[in-house]
Amino acid sequence: MTIIEARDIVKIYPNGVLANDHVHLSVEKGEIHALVGENGAGKSTLMKILYGLEQPTEGEIWLRGQRVEIGNPQVAIDLGIGMVHQNFMLVDSFSIAQNIALGMETTRGLSVDVPSIIEDTRKLSEMYGLHIEPTARVDTVPVGMRQRVEILKALYRGAEILILDEPTAVLTPRETKDLFTAIRNLVDEGKTVIFITHKLREVMEISDRVTVMRDARTVGTVNTSETNEAELARMMVGREVFMQVDKPPVQRGKPVLEVRGLTYINETGRTLLHNATFTTYEGEILGIAGVEGNGQTELVEVLTGLRPASGGEAYVDGAQVLGSGPRKVREAHVAHIPEDRLTNGVAVDATIGDNLIVDRYYRPPFTRHGLLDLRTIRQHGEELIERFDILAPGPNLPVGSLSGGNMQKVVVARELSSSPRLLIAAQPTRGVDIGAIEYIHQQLVDQRTSGLSILLISADLQEVMKLSDRIMVMYEGEIVAVFPNTPDLTEDKLGLYMLGAERQPPEEMEQYL
Repeated sequence: MTIIEARDIVKIYPNGVLANDHVHLSVEKGEIHALVGENGAGKSTLMKILYGLEQPTEGEIWLRGQRVEIGNPQVAIDLGIGMVHQNFMLVDSFSIAQNIALGMETTRGLSVDVPSIIEDTRKLSEMYGLHIEPTARVDTVPVGMRQRVEILKALYRGAEILILDEPTAVLTPRETKDLFTAIRNLVDEGKTVIFITHKLREVMEISDRVTVMRDARTVGTVNTSETNEAELARMMVGREVFMQVDKPPVQRGKPVLEVRGLTYINETGRTLLHNATFTTYEGEILGIAGVEGNGQTELVEVLTGLRPASGGEAYVDGAQVLGSGPRKVREAHVAHIPEDRLTNGVAVDATIGDNLIVDRYYRPPFTRHGLLDLRTIRQHGEELIERFDILAPGPNLPVGSLSGGNMQKVVVARELSSSPRLLIAAQPTRGVDIGAIEYIHQQLVDQRTSGLSILLISADLQEVMKLSDRIMVMYEGEIVAVFPNTPDLTEDKLGLYMLGAERQPPEEMEQYL
C-alpha cells in the first residue's frame, strides 16, 4: 500500500532556479525508502515540500490515498509526518524529556507534570529501542543519543512517516549500527522511513527500495536487493564512477610537520585542545578520526594561523609556524583546504581566477611593479580550470555561480598548485557530489605519492580509512590513539576510541606517533 506519493512536483524559486522538475516519489507503508542524489539534485527541496517547509510550484502530494495540502510543518505533523534534520534542533540546556515533550507538556494544575513527562518518554524509548536517559541535559550526552532524542520528538508527536536527513553524518560506526537497529524496530512497529544519505554502503544495508535523483529529476526507483553501489553511483552521476582510488604502497620520507604539546584554551577558559604531539612525513597521509567537536577544528585553525596557540610548538621543516599568522604559515609552504569553503575557502562574489591567486597575488608573476598582471592571472586560471577539471567556461566567472563540487575543486586547485610541503585538508569532500569526491580523493593520493605530506581531517570515517596511511584518533581535545592503517584495523575498533571507551597505552601510541 502506498502511504505517501509526490506526483509531478515542480519547484521554481523566485530567482529562477528549477529545484524539482516533475519529480515523482512513491513510498510504501512499512518500508525503509532511501533517497539519493548528488548535491543540487533536488532531494532536500522535495523533502521540504513533504514536510511543509516549501510549497510546490506545480504537482500534488497524496497521503494514504487522499490528496493533501501541506501548508506548513504543523500540518505535516498533524498528518503524521515527522522530519529529523541533519542539524539537530534541540535546546541544550533542557533535559532530554523536556526536549521530547517541548510544546506538548502534560500539566498538573498550572505546573508542568515533570514526572509524567519523564515516564512517558521512558516508555516511548523502550517501545522503539531508542535508549535515552530522560533526566540528562542534552549538552551532556553523546551525539548518538541526541539523534535518538530527535527521532523520539517526532514519535511523541504521532509521526507515522519519518524523514531522516543524513542521519549518520556525525555518528560513529557503533552509533550508526544502533540507529539502524532502531530504524528496523520502527518499521516492525508499522512506521515508514524515508532515509536521505550520500553513503551508498548504508543505502545497501538499511533500505528496501531506493529512489535516485539527478539534475532536479527522478532517474528511477529500484529494489535495493536488485542493485549495487556501482549501479546507484552511475544513476546518480550519469556515468561510470570508480569507487576505489589507485593508492600505491606508502614510501615515507623525512618529517615535515612536528607538533609538540600543542594546547588551545578558548576565551571562556575551556581547554579544547590538550597537549597534542605528533609528526607528519613526506609521502604520507596522516588521518584524524573523531566525532566532530573533539578538537579537530581547533587543531587545524591553530596550525594554519587562524587561532593563537595557548601552549606548545609546531615546526614545518624545522621552522616554527605558531603565532605567525596565516600568510607566514602559507609562506612556509603550508596549504589548507578549510572545512567550510564558503566561510574560509572562497570569496563567492570574486572570479574563479581571483580565487585561484588569493594567497599569492602580491608576488610575481601575478604582480609586476606593484600592479596586477591581469593576463597572467587569466592564463593561470585557464590552466588550473583545465588541469583540475573545473566545469566552468573561463576564469572570469564568479565562483559563487559554480556547483558545490566545482567550488571545492577551485579550493583544491589553489592549494595544490601552491607547491606545498604540507597540506592540511579539513573535510575535503564535505558537501560535494560523488563524482567530485572520486576526483578529489585521487588528487590527494597522487600528491601523497609524489611526496607531499598530508594531514587529513574528516568526519567521514570511511574517507579517513580509505585514504590514510596512519590514523590518529581525537577525543575531547586529546590524541587517544594512533594506528597504522592495516587491513585488521576496523571501523568498530576506531569507534571505541572515538567515543572515549578505549585509550591506547602511551608506550604503544609512542611507536606510531
